[in-house]
Amino acid sequence: MAEQPCIKSIETMSCDAGWRNYYFVKLTSDDGIVGWSEYDESFGPLGVTLNINKFADGLIGLPIAAHELIFAKLFSANRAAFAGVTGQAIGAIENALLDAKAKHLNIPCADLLGGRIRDRIPVYWSHCGSWRMPPRAEFYGNQIKTLEDVKNLGAEARERGFSAIKVNGYRDDGQGGMAMWSPGFGEPFQPELNIDRAFLTRLRDYLEAFRDGAGPDMNILLDVNFNARTEGFLQIIRALEDFDLFWLELDHNNPDALASIRSASPFPIASCETLIGQRQFLPYFEAQSMDVTVIDAIWNGVWQSMKVAAAADAHEINIAPHNFYGHLGTMMNAHFAAAVPNLRIMETDIDRLPWDDEIFSTPPVIENSYLSLPDLPGWGCDPNEDAIRAHPPKT
Repeated sequence: MAEQPCIKSIETMSCDAGWRNYYFVKLTSDDGIVGWSEYDESFGPLGVTLNINKFADGLIGLPIAAHELIFAKLFSANRAAFAGVTGQAIGAIENALLDAKAKHLNIPCADLLGGRIRDRIPVYWSHCGSWRMPPRAEFYGNQIKTLEDVKNLGAEARERGFSAIKVNGYRDDGQGGMAMWSPGFGEPFQPELNIDRAFLTRLRDYLEAFRDGAGPDMNILLDVNFNARTEGFLQIIRALEDFDLFWLELDHNNPDALASIRSASPFPIASCETLIGQRQFLPYFEAQSMDVTVIDAIWNGVWQSMKVAAAADAHEINIAPHNFYGHLGTMMNAHFAAAVPNLRIMETDIDRLPWDDEIFSTPPVIENSYLSLPDLPGWGCDPNEDAIRAHPPKT
């Protein structure tokens, strides 16, 4: 049997991504194969990069094909602190290994996952409106300030061929405009997370403006994240029960409470995007907490995400990839979505930075709300190292 290529080096690099940074793992084998993955350290605590670099030395010389062995070794050594930044670091390494292994075999990563079930991935326009509010509007342009702007954005989504958009709540930005409503993440700082009538009125008006612009056939998804407690989520449901939402997406740390929210909701509930590893997902599956399980394959690693998706399938639950990353992250999620049987729909951000297409070799091709998976080895979207260096990261 021919010798397997082995890991020669693992590097991390990052570049400016407007309001955040993009982060990458570059894994090189001893025969010159380069495997890439994208990860994130802008949303949540720092430490993913530190952990990747800490793990790297102990992996030199191991076969690039042995991603399950490497995961088991890293999991065993970090069992007490698994999940969080440790789990994300392991997932980033796994994803670079998958890219390298697929390139060695000269096949797309989806073929490593059991082969494609679909070549075209249904996607929705995520953060529709939110990325055009301060502080991100300066990077994406076309700032929305009024409900008329929201209506026009709904019309834009329809005219660009999208059949589904996901929106977030908004608040007054203090200057007569709109800002993203995200108290669960301290914007604004409201740790009590109470929902008041004024917010519910704004939310209804906001959704109605999108519906007026997008038309009756547009699927509208609403994401309220960790922005309320159980009582508040139920208030939102009652206030919107006459809306035809594709789903209400929310996050909750109590699977039983989430199940009670689901039982009270007239529309499907999507959740769990912040969980890492089967052990965290299983209590939610057993409680039948959601209709759609949102899986972050960038955090978990795509191979491990396939296991989570299989567990969801056994509980008769569909999955949706969580994806608010650069183009490489989108293509990694697309390979996952192509191979998993119980897919509902995939998230993607349509508002992009001017230099995104410089940084990524093969931007995703999206037409009529479907992403077409290219027949290229690996993830099919290598970062451009010269472009990364040309856009140094924020410090």
